[in-house]
Amino acid sequence: MAYRSRMPHEERAKQFMPFSALKGYSDALRKKEKILVPKRELSEEYQETLDRKLCQVRKNDVITVVYFRAGEYIRQTGMVSRIDRSARLIQIVNTKISFDNICDIIGENVNE
Repeated sequence: MAYRSRMPHEERAKQFMPFSALKGYSDALRKKEKILVPKRELSEEYQETLDRKLCQVRKNDVITVVYFRAGEYIRQTGMVSRIDRSARLIQIVNTKISFDNICDIIGENVNE
């Protein structure tokens, strides 16, 4: 009867290590994790400043808008394709943004 030599502890431990079929997937998920933040209340003075900035924005202007959506602040840069003042919406390329969620507007033709 032949005897097998004992396997070293390091080699035995490798047998029970978790197997990841999708290498790097857990790292990619960690990078996508977000910290949700509450929406900040803007002062009346700053709201008036934003209203003045919105009045200066025209269709086809290239602007950057910082707005709140789903627990995070997003910075969107692009060409204004539509402004609907009655519905209080601005559309940058294909993204519709409510005036109420905007916290800053930056643009070449936009002054405070």
